[in-house]
Amino acid sequence: MSLPYLTRDFSGIGGVIKQRAEDFFVQEIPLYEPSGEGEHVYCEIQKNGITTFQAVDRIAAALRVYSREIGYAGLKDAKAVTRQTLSILGTTPEAVMALKIPGLTVLWAARHGNKLRLGHLAGNRFAVKIREVSPTDVVKVQSLLPTLQKSGMPNYFGEQRFGYRGDNDLLGAAFVRGDSREILRLLIGNPMPGIDDAQTLVARTAFDREDLDTAMRVYPRRHGMERQILARLIKTHRPSGAIWLVDHKLRRLWVSALQSRVFNEVVAKRIEALDKLLLGDLAWKHDSGAVFRVENPEVEQPRSEAFEVSPTGPLVGYRMTLPEGEPLAIEQAQFEAFKLKPADFRRTDGLKVKGARRPLRVQPKDVNLAGGVDEHGAHITLAFTLPPGSFATVLLREIMKTPEQEAPEAQPEEVEETAGAEQ
Repeated sequence: MSLPYLTRDFSGIGGVIKQRAEDFFVQEIPLYEPSGEGEHVYCEIQKNGITTFQAVDRIAAALRVYSREIGYAGLKDAKAVTRQTLSILGTTPEAVMALKIPGLTVLWAARHGNKLRLGHLAGNRFAVKIREVSPTDVVKVQSLLPTLQKSGMPNYFGEQRFGYRGDNDLLGAAFVRGDSREILRLLIGNPMPGIDDAQTLVARTAFDREDLDTAMRVYPRRHGMERQILARLIKTHRPSGAIWLVDHKLRRLWVSALQSRVFNEVVAKRIEALDKLLLGDLAWKHDSGAVFRVENPEVEQPRSEAFEVSPTGPLVGYRMTLPEGEPLAIEQAQFEAFKLKPADFRRTDGLKVKGARRPLRVQPKDVNLAGGVDEHGAHITLAFTLPPGSFATVLLREIMKTPEQEAPEAQPEEVEETAGAEQ
């Protein structure tokens, strides 16, 4: 990411992550345990090589239930060993424990009264092996960790939130503004050498010069959605009609990426003092997730230094509470950069983008560090716990100081819909 580091004076240890799935382990920390009674079956699964959506679809098929009857607290990447809890309606613990699905193991199953929803977890525990480093660099990392634990790490969204072309946020902005032509330009045109393959580059270039027939003929068949949209556009010549072929989940992802980008930019503007409360800030209570307005920064600052509260940034939406004073000016500058106003999020076709506040920093907890050598070579293993929605790669980025690598995360790929309650 091009975002500024918090620990700029630390040169980093370099290295690589996720050379193999076993090098990146994530386990959900449940918010509550199943009661043993109820119509839903909770189960913990361990998976390797499949996404959460794939796991849900395969479990649904095996149990002959609808995928929509399976709940989850967060999404976990395929390229990792991950443990997470699911809830399933319309089955029994015995049937769940008997599942035999490649890449997936059921660890336990028990009944509970309600469906598991996004965000219903206390946090995520990570254990990550950094490779192509010297195990003795543990000493360097040990000197850095107290700063990250005392002051907190930036609560940036990881780069993977923005897609392999890095423009999900721009698509989100165009969608919120109702700019159908810009959506089509980004989605079907806008060639990116070095990212798009040669055939896709030709197709995107043809679209940009308005040669729709050539673009349709050349677009690789694996780009099924782009081809469907292009075919509709050629038939109807109506950009606004063509874009509604975009899957609802993908539109949600675009808007979520837009929220994420705006938030990241606000964090970057305040990186020099993430723990400093300003007059007019909306501060986050870490014990409850409640939000309150800072009317006397001098009085509240000791609570920030004790990591009881933190300044927040926007997950922009039409009902999101805005700060005042300097914090508001910082946020409004980012809204203007995307040519947006919070009120624009009323126009997003039923996505209910109300908005929320998110702390600018989070505190890594239960941090353990060890250097070693295994059958695959030298490594440094870093284990730590983060709150829901925070990215492990952001912490690793501060330590490694290498270009951010694609890595599995533990965060819901959904539009944020609720804000902390003001108290």
